[in-house]
Amino acid sequence: FEPLTLEDVLNIIEVEKPEGVIVQFGGQTPLKLAVPLEREGVRILGTPPDAIDRAEDRKRFKELLHKLGLRQPNSGTAMSPQEAVRVGGEIGYPVMVRPSYVLGGRAMEIVYDETSLQDYMQRAVKASPEHPVLIDKYIMDAIEVDVDAVSDGDVVVIGGLMEHIEEAGIHSGDSACSLPPFSLSDEIVGEIKSQTRALAREIGVVGLMNIQFAVKGRDIYILEVNPRASRTIPFVSKATGVPLAKIAAKVMAGAKLEELGLVSEPELGHVAVKEAVFPFDRFSGVDTILGPEMKSTGEVMGIDRDFGLAYAKAEASANNQIPLEGNVFISVRDEDKPVILPIATTFIEQGLKVVTTRGTASFLKEHGLNVGVVNKLKEGRPNVVDLIKNKEISFIINTVESAAARKDSFYIRQSALEYKVPYTTTISGARAVARALKGLKEKRLTILSIQEYHSRG
Repeated sequence: FEPLTLEDVLNIIEVEKPEGVIVQFGGQTPLKLAVPLEREGVRILGTPPDAIDRAEDRKRFKELLHKLGLRQPNSGTAMSPQEAVRVGGEIGYPVMVRPSYVLGGRAMEIVYDETSLQDYMQRAVKASPEHPVLIDKYIMDAIEVDVDAVSDGDVVVIGGLMEHIEEAGIHSGDSACSLPPFSLSDEIVGEIKSQTRALAREIGVVGLMNIQFAVKGRDIYILEVNPRASRTIPFVSKATGVPLAKIAAKVMAGAKLEELGLVSEPELGHVAVKEAVFPFDRFSGVDTILGPEMKSTGEVMGIDRDFGLAYAKAEASANNQIPLEGNVFISVRDEDKPVILPIATTFIEQGLKVVTTRGTASFLKEHGLNVGVVNKLKEGRPNVVDLIKNKEISFIINTVESAAARKDSFYIRQSALEYKVPYTTTISGARAVARALKGLKEKRLTILSIQEYHSRG
């Protein structure tokens, strides 16, 4: 393949002399070429380059959202540490920071205070002095939602609406997600679909579009709009049986959705869960904590009639098998202790034992749970690493917040990798594991071909 630069693409166009060029199927890089190609007289098929720029340019996009009365997290830009401190203070911590024009969330971080922001700015601005650093308000404990839609310029059809299992702030490529959503109300789902249609029509999308939303209570925020195919298109197409990329290509060539037989979104009688696959076991010393920078290298899909069972299948496919017996080790940050209580209760009710560090144990015992206590590494032996080495731990739940806590608990996650103990580093992941365990204990797995799922709706 030739590199995706303007010069190389123009050379190919000169030889091939195509009627038009599709820029929607190559991720972010081809979108950046849409306007330059049009200036060179190349016909762009599908969404017009100016419409693409309207979605990509932060200032124009903000104006578009304001016109539609839609919300996005407060944001700003900075070229220096001093500017960043001012913007961070105006927006309020925590904030999400990233250099402009990066792929895969590279160099993206969540910072919780002014000192961390200054440190980030000194590193980021050195790395990319010609581009500003983007600063957005980070919405704590929000649910992230991905929507893939196809439009012919008149009709907009929702291809799939996915609820992320990990909270907003985890890179969308690293988060597991469920199609259809497993916890959102019908009212919220309906509003998200309505906003998706409004955005597609206002932008003038012809072809595919992906939108990422954050839901906090009854509030819906728009994080990002991409007028192109996203990485979730293959998953959505396989889950629903609707070949979205094929339909979008025909639409970009001039066909209408009605002609192609797609006028309403697919109705599903099953749940499909996409889970990310990580290469951590191949890189010693890498931390498994998830964040806004993408770490996964692949993905798998689990499918069943029940969310818990579909999630269990996806985890098994990703070599993170959910245990049906044994000890579950829990060590979580203070703010997660109230929400870990019902999760720990589910594990105990389903016949597993819970072992925790002293702080978590004290909280759970106060609330009536019978849990075991194990030493941290620095507290003496036997400690949690000894239990992992002796294969006395079947599953690990470990959440951290500060850099110091992350460093202190690194040995737990490293031992889990080394001894192949399944784990999760998010509360939302732990909640899904508890549901999967309950499903595996109380229901039967459905074994059908993908075609049988599609034919049954």
